[in-house]
Amino acid sequence: MKRILIPVDFSKTSAVAFDVAFDIAKKTGSELFAMHVVEDVTPESYRISGEWHKEDFENRMFTYEMIKKQKAQLEKLVEDPKYSDVKITGELRVGNAFHGITTILTENKVDLIVMGSKGHTKLEEMVIGTNTEKVVRHSRCPVLTVQRKPSTTDFKNIVYATSMSQDEEVFSRIIKSTQRYYDSTIHLVRINTPGDFQPDRTVKDMMLKFAKKLGIKNYTINVYNDVSEETGIIYFADSINADMIAMATHGRTGFAHVIAGSIAEDVVGRSSKSPVLTFVVKKK
Repeated sequence: MKRILIPVDFSKTSAVAFDVAFDIAKKTGSELFAMHVVEDVTPESYRISGEWHKEDFENRMFTYEMIKKQKAQLEKLVEDPKYSDVKITGELRVGNAFHGITTILTENKVDLIVMGSKGHTKLEEMVIGTNTEKVVRHSRCPVLTVQRKPSTTDFKNIVYATSMSQDEEVFSRIIKSTQRYYDSTIHLVRINTPGDFQPDRTVKDMMLKFAKKLGIKNYTINVYNDVSEETGIIYFADSINADMIAMATHGRTGFAHVIAGSIAEDVVGRSSKSPVLTFVVKKK
């Protein structure tokens, strides 16, 4: 792993996510890209008629002041001596936060995105939450979402919530790479729900074959019963004091996403104590 992207908005949630990203970068020897996007309040860059409007001028002045203020905040963060052990590059963009993130991903070979999953105010929940869900759904690299300060960033116990699909082969390599960095134990778990229930002996046999096929080492096999997959994953992770939850998503978009949703996004959006690592897999 060489490059980690951390979108920052200077909220408390963002600060927690930044510290997690820093710890990972320090552990893996990665470079950290700290990106902040200033939302442009102007409805259009210019008017075709060329007419001058006081409102346009005020909007531009407001955006200019925001750029100046937040550039100073970003520089202060990047140059903070407590982060001197890691190479940090600050990136300031103007526009839409989600498109700013995707642009950075295109311009740089980013190996991991770390970001806050929800803020502490209703506005932060709406802005941060929406952008995080979009990134989880569309990112071509793994995304680690952080909702609260984790008890540790030494990820010794990783819950791997799996559907045992052949589509997860690439994701399993990401899990194994993370395991090597932290000398972790992987806790494979399958959530039994009333609508999708299978006997423990059947599931455990399938999980054993799945783990051997993908070459996963140092793991446990677990079946957990709950009313839904997302709550089951969170409660199981809490029950073993997991340091991280890892799961694949198919990144549904459009009407398919409205109908089926995403278990990964639901876990990210709920009150998980553990950071959540997600990766979009392509259906074979």
